Amino acid sequence: MSDSLLLNILLLSPLLSATLIFLLNISIAGVKQYIYTFLALMGSGISALLALYISYFSYAENQVLGSHLFTWLSIENFIVEVALKADALSSFMILFIAPVSFLIHVYATGYMNKDKSYGRFFAYFNLFIFFMFLLVLADNPIIMFIGWEGVGLTSYALVGFYFEDIKNTYAGNKAFIVNRVGDFGFLSALMLLFIEVGSGGLSFDAILSNIGQIEPSMLSLIAFLLFVGAMGKSAQIPLFVWLPDAMAGPTPVSALIHAATMVTAGVYMVARFAPLYNLTLDVSLFIAYIGAFSALFAAIVATRQFDIKKILAYSTISQLGFMFMALGVGAYSTALFHMFTHSFFKALLFMGAGAIIVAFHHKQDIRELRGIRESIPALFVMMFIATLTISAIPPLSAFFSKDAIMSALYASGHIELFIIALVASLLTVFYMFRLIFVVFYSKVKQAGASNSRSMIYPMAVLTILSIFAGLLNVPEIFGGNLNISNWLNILDKQFFISHSDEIILMSVNTLLIIGVIFYTYKRYAYSDTIEKESEHSLVANKFYIDEIYSAVIVKPLYALSVIFDKNISHHLIDNTIHRLALYYEKLGVVFSYSENGNVRYYALYMLFGVVSGFTYLYILLRAAL
Repeated sequence: MSDSLLLNILLLSPLLSATLIFLLNISIAGVKQYIYTFLALMGSGISALLALYISYFSYAENQVLGSHLFTWLSIENFIVEVALKADALSSFMILFIAPVSFLIHVYATGYMNKDKSYGRFFAYFNLFIFFMFLLVLADNPIIMFIGWEGVGLTSYALVGFYFEDIKNTYAGNKAFIVNRVGDFGFLSALMLLFIEVGSGGLSFDAILSNIGQIEPSMLSLIAFLLFVGAMGKSAQIPLFVWLPDAMAGPTPVSALIHAATMVTAGVYMVARFAPLYNLTLDVSLFIAYIGAFSALFAAIVATRQFDIKKILAYSTISQLGFMFMALGVGAYSTALFHMFTHSFFKALLFMGAGAIIVAFHHKQDIRELRGIRESIPALFVMMFIATLTISAIPPLSAFFSKDAIMSALYASGHIELFIIALVASLLTVFYMFRLIFVVFYSKVKQAGASNSRSMIYPMAVLTILSIFAGLLNVPEIFGGNLNISNWLNILDKQFFISHSDEIILMSVNTLLIIGVIFYTYKRYAYSDTIEKESEHSLVANKFYIDEIYSAVIVKPLYALSVIFDKNISHHLIDNTIHRLALYYEKLGVVFSYSENGNVRYYALYMLFGVVSGFTYLYILLRAAL
């Protein structure tokens, strides 16, 4: 089987499944649920298997796979090819995107069981991963942007999936609109790139080989605008407000968006343009600080949330902040490695939260879920392991990836970033174990329903991956050779940190983590402390950021739109058109006196015309003589 055919099948399998499910759903009533299940799992499963093969081939053979589908546009020098490329970075992305997406699909068959819109859900679900594959496999930024927009569109449909509840519709609208702000930045950057270096070709290789021709000020503007797009997709300050509200969708949607797909797109895009960011150090440092403040802010807010899914949502914003800190200091491979481990433990956490919600009658407030450990022991073990992983306890996977970020920040010389990252990391431990100790360690006992095997088995696989995925990139200090970093071969900045300093950092960080776990246990385990925490505090209300945005941006824009609607759209445009129509109507009345259908009048007009013609000829002849 040719390389191009492999890539085409990987990309088009979920699209074909989505199309078939959609056609069945709208054309045939009463389609059996297992047919939708088969189609959905086939589409995502084939892609997962091919992704594993392509990733192994890329790693073992160090080769780039490509596929040219067709030429979309060809206007003089403006040529857009619909082409795919699986280089090391793209192969690495599909290595975790495809398998995690498949596992979430399997989980969703249990979570969405007997839902009245089962078919519609899986049509959206498969379409979502098709666009995500298009985003990471695109050979040029224009096709990448199509995938980028497609992910945004399908996320809007999935977040607002239960549109009967107007709150879910508002959440979907919010996600869509906020992401449009970021997308405007991305699209503007693409236009500037075309103007500056478009004549040399629009593929990533062509653009990045010619960026040295761009003026430094313009290069910085392009880098900044690209990052604006990343801020929207990856929910960083100030465009983070959509992500917590995206919890309105079914929990498999939360797991898919937060773990391995949509929110990772911004990180991938910055890494893809690494040569550009290596030339714009001020913008790179700006990225690092945005990541730092996002990580810290989201971690603080998560410490006073009570909705189990919103705690995890703010956790996602915070973990993405760590990745952007690493990107900002030039540790691209390190950021991507943390994204890799994050995809497993965050998917596990969301799926665990969803399993709890299903088992306990769709309760999401952790104060109402206390004392459930004995009812769901297997689920407790998996959630506990995922929490240990996100806390970076050795030797679990996130220990290696987060320690690599901390070491890079320390070695970069930006100690302030290192301190912010350390505080955010300890807050992560606090709010995650607050969740665990409140929900599973309580004097109160309550029983819940059992979960289906299709929900538990994918979680078991993710538990194993959460434990061992870090071994793929073991640092030299532990006898490893940084397999993933060497495979990616991105233009990382080289930082030097001695083994002794690295050991000290690891040891101190681990001791502090254990101390925070002990403190959190004493505060929340078998205690009613959670009941005393206010829902109306500054932190619990997210520092009123949504309210500030509403007062400063939304309401003024709404008032301005009303003014434009009344004064310009209605009074100026509509009234002008209506007056023109009225004038034409009156003019028609005037002409109606002559066009009245009376033959004698028409004969008179003809006679008048003939007489006028002869009179004109007579005058001309007289003038000639």
